Amino acid sequence: MMNELQNHQEWIAFAIFLISFIESLAIAGVIVPGVTLLFMAAIIAGGGALSLEASLFWAFLGAVAGDGLSFAIGRHFSTSITSVWPVSRYPRLLDSGKQFFDKHGGKSILIGRFVGPLRPILPLIAGMLHMPPKRFLFFNIVSAFGWAPLYILPGYLVGASISLDIELPPHFYPVLLSALGLLACIYLLFVRLQWGLQYQGGLYDRLKHSMLRYDSTHRFWQALSSERTHAGEFPLPSLILTLFSLALFSLLALIVTHTHWLLSINDQTSQFFELLRNPLYDPVFIVLTMLGDPKFLYISFPIFVALLFFRGYYAAAIHVTLAGIATSLVTHGLKNYFAIPRPELVVNGPISYAFPSGHTSGMVVFLGLFAAFIAQELPQRKRWVTYSLFSMPMLLTGLSRLYLGVHWLSDVIGGLLLGLIICGITRVSYSRFDKQALSVDVFTVMAFLVWAMALFTYVWQGFPEALSNYQRLT
Repeated sequence: MMNELQNHQEWIAFAIFLISFIESLAIAGVIVPGVTLLFMAAIIAGGGALSLEASLFWAFLGAVAGDGLSFAIGRHFSTSITSVWPVSRYPRLLDSGKQFFDKHGGKSILIGRFVGPLRPILPLIAGMLHMPPKRFLFFNIVSAFGWAPLYILPGYLVGASISLDIELPPHFYPVLLSALGLLACIYLLFVRLQWGLQYQGGLYDRLKHSMLRYDSTHRFWQALSSERTHAGEFPLPSLILTLFSLALFSLLALIVTHTHWLLSINDQTSQFFELLRNPLYDPVFIVLTMLGDPKFLYISFPIFVALLFFRGYYAAAIHVTLAGIATSLVTHGLKNYFAIPRPELVVNGPISYAFPSGHTSGMVVFLGLFAAFIAQELPQRKRWVTYSLFSMPMLLTGLSRLYLGVHWLSDVIGGLLLGLIICGITRVSYSRFDKQALSVDVFTVMAFLVWAMALFTYVWQGFPEALSNYQRLT
């Protein structure tokens, strides 16, 4: 059957559409193992049965159609839907979906696309509660744009790797598992510390009690505390993050500039990724690295600063502006000060010095501030989810610099730490002005659309040149 699918593109295209459609359809998406089936179909497509563009298109179309039909069903049956089979068999799921929709409104369609069992039920509920069709269609299309690559790319890359018989670097899987294990430990430590350091946590309360005992530390605590809560929320997690990152960055800078301790690790990491490079993965990592291009960040920051100013969040806008300017000036200043050469592995690499990575620091500041503003509006126990999700593209941007051979491992770690320092300082400074909750409205959605269009245009126009510049030296 696999050979038949590979010989008939229309079959695999229909299979991807149908699986995506069922995965997004009310209740059916809970019963059918759509993720597994879609992964298998993507593997076959990646093996040469269908182009990546066509695979993404049919997955996107199926997702939009599935959610659209669910919305239409909910709108048609309205309140009687609870007695209609098979919805009547999942009353708890329906109740959970209603609570989620009541809490997040129209955004639930966007968020819910990526939230486990709620994914196929939320469009049905949106229809039941008479969400305006145009508003639903907008969120449906926007969420499907992100959903299709997330579900198609992993399987497609696996299929393409198998068909091309790509030779992986020695010890690839032990290295991969070790890296994932280290990241998991770091994330667990981060979450555990955040719970203790955040407002009314155990460490927070003990430190607060100590600080309030003395007049000078009492004034310092009160000066930086937000007025959103009755007792004032001190930005302790951001302050500790700043100090911890600053200490690590200073230590790393001393090691990089005054010792040879990291030379072997940098060389081995560079050789590992040089062996991993191949024409199949190059476009993916080039697009990832373009997300952190300074030129694109110079476009991204003003879009959201303008949104904050327009909506009256003047303090937030000023802080984001200063953070963006500081990132550019400090990163370039440190590069010139340390003057560490880059690896010479690509045809036309960047001409600036290597340490720290500007792509990484820029993405960490841009996405880190986004995550901080969003997390501040969430219950404290759920904030780690936002930070974790936004950290993924940060790490992938740094990984792309290693894969393309334009930075050393120490450069990427330095850029990550520098970005965290600037994020932490910005958040600590903004805390005393944090008097008004940030909310999402139609202008926020419009700003996001403008940014998405700018991203698409930037990648579309700049990709051919980037592909040429990042070619390996032979």
